[in-house]
Order: sequence, then C-alpha cells, then structure tokens
Amino acid sequence: MTTSSALLGCIADDFTGATDLANMLVRGGMRTVQTIGVPAGPLAAEAEAVVVALKTRTAPRAQAVAESLAALAWLRSLGCRQFYFKYCSTFDSTDEGNIGPVAEALMAALDAPFAIACPAFPENGRTVYRGHLFVGDVQLNESGMQNHPLTPMTDANLVRVLQRQTAAKVGLLRYDAIQRGVEAVHARRASLMADGVRLAIADAISDSDLYTLGAACADDILLTGGSGLALGLPGNFSRAGLLPMADQARRLPTVGLPSAVLCGSCSRATQAQVAHWIGLGRPACRIDPFALAHGQPVADDAVAFAQRHLDSGPVLIYTTGSPQEVDAVQRQLGAAASGELVEQALAGIARRLFEIGVRRFVVAGGETSGAVVNALGVHALQIGPQIDPGVPWTVSLGAEPLALALKSGNFGTEDFFSKALASFDTHPETAQ
Repeated sequence: MTTSSALLGCIADDFTGATDLANMLVRGGMRTVQTIGVPAGPLAAEAEAVVVALKTRTAPRAQAVAESLAALAWLRSLGCRQFYFKYCSTFDSTDEGNIGPVAEALMAALDAPFAIACPAFPENGRTVYRGHLFVGDVQLNESGMQNHPLTPMTDANLVRVLQRQTAAKVGLLRYDAIQRGVEAVHARRASLMADGVRLAIADAISDSDLYTLGAACADDILLTGGSGLALGLPGNFSRAGLLPMADQARRLPTVGLPSAVLCGSCSRATQAQVAHWIGLGRPACRIDPFALAHGQPVADDAVAFAQRHLDSGPVLIYTTGSPQEVDAVQRQLGAAASGELVEQALAGIARRLFEIGVRRFVVAGGETSGAVVNALGVHALQIGPQIDPGVPWTVSLGAEPLALALKSGNFGTEDFFSKALASFDTHPETAQ
C-alpha cells in the first residue's frame, strides 16, 4: 500500500468494535482494511482508512496505553492525516480506565489540545443527551450493562465516568450547540477550551448530530468515540476530493462453503439470536463451561457434531447461557478465568472446523471474535457490505481467504445468524 492512500488511522479497543467502525467508514465510501493487532510491516492493500483492532478494553491500563501508542506509531508510518480512538457505544470501562488513559496518551503523542468523546450510535439505540448515555429508552445503568461481568456500567453520566479516569478536565458539548450547527459547535468548543477542558463528552441523539460533529471535527488530529461518530468523517475526505474509488468500497471477493456460527457472548441480543436459531430447528451444539473446566471432551464432541451436519448446512456452536447460568459459572470458576476458558475453547474449535473445510464463520462476542481470528491466523480483513447496523461481512487478506462476520454481543436482529449466512451470496457487492 502506498502511504499516501491512507487518510484515516483508527485504533479500536476490541475486535468487533473495530469491525463496527470499519463498517461505518465503508458505508461512507472509504475503502477500509482492518488489521488484527499492530502489523510488523506495511499493509499490502489499498485503503483510505485503516483500523487496528486491539484487545485492550479490559487489559491492564499500562498495557492498553502501550499497545495503543504502538498502533498509533504504525498508523502514522502509513501517512494517515487524522486518527480515531474507538471504544464501545456503551462506554464499557472501569473507573480506572481504559478510555481516559488511552485518550490522554494519544492526545499527548499527537500534541492534540482537545478531543471529543462521543459513544452515541442512534441506529442501534445508543444516544447521549446532557451527557447521559441511553440504551433505547433507559439509561445505561438500567440497560443490563450494570451487570456486565468485566465492565459493569453503574453510572449513565459520562462526564462523571470519564472524569474518574483522567487527570484532564472533562466537559460537556451540549445538544443545544450541536443542534445549531457546525459554527455553534466551534464556538462551544472554544469556550470549553478557554475553561481548561481537554476532553468533552458530546451529545448526539440522531445521525444528523453525528454528521454535524464529524464536519465540526474535520480539522481535528484526534477524535474518540463509538462507531457512530465515524458517520460524518468520510464526507470530509470526499468533499476534499480524496475518495476517487468510493463506489468500490464495499466490494468483496467470493468465498466458498461450508459455514459455521460460533457464539461466546451472553448478551440479551445474542441469547435471543441463539433461541431463534434453535427455534427454527437448525443444528446447534452447546458447550457447558463446567464440563469444559472439568476436562470433559466437549470440544471434540462439538467438532464431531459439526462434521455430522455440515454437509446439509451451517451449524451453531455456542456457550451462551442465561444470566443465572453465567453467574453460577463465574462464582465457581471466576469471571476472567471462565471467559478465557470459553474463548480459547471456541478458538480451538474454529481452527478444527477450518481444517475440515469451513470457510465462512459468523462469530458472536468481541472477546470470542478476537480469539477466533487469532486461532485462524487472520492478520487483516477487507471490510464489505453491512449485514445489520454495526456488523459487516469481511474477507481475510492472504492466500486462502475466509469470510468472517464478527458481531458484538449486543448487536444484530433476532434472526441475525440466518440473515448473515444468507446474505453473503445474495449481496451484489460480494462478487469478483
């Protein structure tokens, strides 16, 4: 890739979040490649946007900062003109970080005096008003996220949440300014900066607000937010005449069958998706974490199950359980240990499914997706057409391409698994 073709360099704190962001950029006409971790050398593909997927959301703070700075250094080597730090639309973090510490470190490295923080994604029901994050009609701390096993979100006031993570002064870029347009946003930003604010939570309740924010931040060296904020960025580059191949942004090569769905998320949305698949009478095999922890050959059984059914269609292998089941597993095994156990089991199963011929994978869960792509030896992805908001099809770069749909746990409609598998062949952009 010629370094002059890279315009926007993005750093995401998990794998499905990276894909979600890349999806937004492709929708805006930017040819986008996602890397799995920081590459050792230049990227062998043409793209206007490059997204580095890290696994830093729940990593120790020092590790998250170091890996994010390494990603930034690599993206700068490509000649990127603007940079984006992407985190979850539910602002998943703890009072120690890692959103605040990583944002601070990136600002220091880029000598950025100010940056906005906007996790809003209205298309998926995430909105920010007066600094408070809503999921649908309820505030964040009433949405189920208060029970997240690793990053419980018990405060919907994002100004307070972010201020607990950073020494930089945090302010609020309120909706009334955003509603009045770009010039009003510029004026409000100037006022905040004069008051010593370096990070500002930005309200947004509609896509039009995100487009306004994107246009207002066209000259910023650094933005931070969820994937929704990226809606307004391709337009800045397009107006500057820098996206000559926008009509080809979503095009993917073909990838053959068979297909499998691997599911490690226990979110409400994923539980409904698993139930929908089973309700259709489609083949599904559940892995019991307790059996896995006690050394029973559940992975072998799952692969054998897949072999019996793949000739007649895709299979689902899942660990998803109810909140009560998840709580019981975590009490006995520990939250971190049980999560790692499940991720590695599904990653190993993915590798064995590849060995028996599976070439299309739908994966649910951010941590699970990261483990699976690592197990499959995937280092970079070309981003293609959207399946559901925040979830595109992708195809791995390399000698033997794989089709991958990497879904954040909370994303997707109830019929997502079936819809994803059906859409790869029927979408006009998935063709040679």
